[in-house]
Amino acid sequence: MFQVRIHGRGGQGVVTAAELLSVAAFKDGHYAQAFPSFGSERTGAPVVAFCRIDAAPIRSREPIVAPDALLVQDATLLHQVDLFSGLRPEGYVLINSSSSFEELGLSDLVGPDVSRHRLTVPATELALAHTGRPVPNAVLLGGFAALSGAVSLDSVELAIRERFSGPVADGNVAAAGEAYRFVARHRGELVSASTD
Repeated sequence: MFQVRIHGRGGQGVVTAAELLSVAAFKDGHYAQAFPSFGSERTGAPVVAFCRIDAAPIRSREPIVAPDALLVQDATLLHQVDLFSGLRPEGYVLINSSSSFEELGLSDLVGPDVSRHRLTVPATELALAHTGRPVPNAVLLGGFAALSGAVSLDSVELAIRERFSGPVADGNVAAAGEAYRFVARHRGELVSASTD
């Protein structure tokens, strides 16, 4: 089973991201489950959502404490919440930021064995450029598809188009595609640097 935990703030589409990821997994022929966990339901409050993906029906319903992947929609949470609690040693991490892990003070999370599993992507900037709104959720899913291979970009795009329509869907699909290419390019650079 592949387990994903998504962290962000209220109003950033954290719950929608988990739902879109589960729909993308279904489109790829997997079983999937998505659900949120939040206390105060106000804009700006920390929110976490979960998604499980498996080849068999999923019976577990509890929150994910040992994720295979983390998506961080808001880098301001990095030093306020224990985001990396339970992360598997080889787990994937994708952070919405134009800064590197080193610039974010997270150098200890990117050793030579996992550097290609842990990247940042400027998802908010891409969302603004393509949709005019600073909502990074769908954008991060495009990057996540490139980083992990847990879902395909085609399925992410189908999930976005099922959820949204018109210019909102078009903009989010374009932004997700750009995030996919951004992550694929940077991940490729890391892989080639580690083999040189």
